[in-house]
Amino acid sequence: MTAITDTVHFAQTELVNWTLVTDGNGVVIIDAGFPGHREDVLGSVRQLGFDVDDIHAFLLTHAHVDHFGSAIWFAKTHGTPVFCHAVEIGHAHREFLEQVSTLDLAAKAWQPRYLTWSLNIARVGALTREGIPTARALTDEVAAALPGTPVPIPTPGHTGGHCSYLVDGVLVSGDALVTGHPVSKHRGPQLLPGLFNHDQAACVRSLSALGMLETDVLLPGHGPVWRGPIREAVERASAT
Repeated sequence: MTAITDTVHFAQTELVNWTLVTDGNGVVIIDAGFPGHREDVLGSVRQLGFDVDDIHAFLLTHAHVDHFGSAIWFAKTHGTPVFCHAVEIGHAHREFLEQVSTLDLAAKAWQPRYLTWSLNIARVGALTREGIPTARALTDEVAAALPGTPVPIPTPGHTGGHCSYLVDGVLVSGDALVTGHPVSKHRGPQLLPGLFNHDQAACVRSLSALGMLETDVLLPGHGPVWRGPIREAVERASAT
């Protein structure tokens, strides 16, 4: 885990990342990894001197299993609040699923990167179809009461209700803009491969919107921290 600012901390794994924001009294976690990352998520909380009861909430960039997986357990077992963009609520409840299909992945299985990644994510719970029925929309009032007062930045495309967040001058982009992925040959700012995206054209529009933000630290859902003007990250992603 890396300290990005006094309040923002970045947990990076080979498969997916999450971000922790503290205020001295507790922590809010943006994204939650796969179900199998539960102990890793809890461990990152404890590294900051907190425990499960000090988690004020999970914020989801979107409701794919690699970004909300461990939050299923926290919400069910400890009643931890889970919030996301209003458009993403049905997805989080699993009223529908906007996620790459097993058939699409099977068609890529001949590629070693996809095969290895598929096997690795299966081990950490990627095949679950369980939702979070208590997930709610993030309102201005809720955000104002959370550590860091996160500002939602709607970035639809990867899913219909994908949302990035600005907190303490840092952009947490989820899968709207990443800097790497186990199936990608590219390194540096990029969009995820098209088969992972619900609406590719919307992904490109959201990417352009991120390029107008005034921030120079990017915490992606996959890949390492990016430091530099976000517009430069967007230009590199567009070129890729």
